[in-house]
Amino acid sequence: HVQLVESGGGSVQAGGSLRLSCSASYAYRRDRYCAGWFRKVPGKEVEAVANIGTDGTIAYAESVKGRFIVSRDDDANTLLLQMNSLKPEDSATYYCAIERSRMNGLACLETMKPGIGYWGQGTQVTVS
Repeated sequence: HVQLVESGGGSVQAGGSLRLSCSASYAYRRDRYCAGWFRKVPGKEVEAVANIGTDGTIAYAESVKGRFIVSRDDDANTLLLQMNSLKPEDSATYYCAIERSRMNGLACLETMKPGIGYWGQGTQVTVS
């Protein structure tokens, strides 16, 4: 049972940057798990933000393309999300998640849902 813990959230002004980290309790195989970031605003559904597929390909939501970068530090069992040029509409609780699968980044982005796989507890990002 993998535990995921997010960190790095906070408050920032529009145009600023934040870097989120997601630490896993053990080193899951990257070729067997989709790994990605999601966000949720109260009253709205969970939105997929960025995902790394089991083949290493990466997919982003249109709303964050060109501004967010997802990466991983395998030595530290950590998934990262660099968020640049932040906008107020990026304000949300951000979650990292992994799911055992064999899919490319886009398929992972489109199919991962809460309640399936392993999810962290979330970290709040507020952009004003």
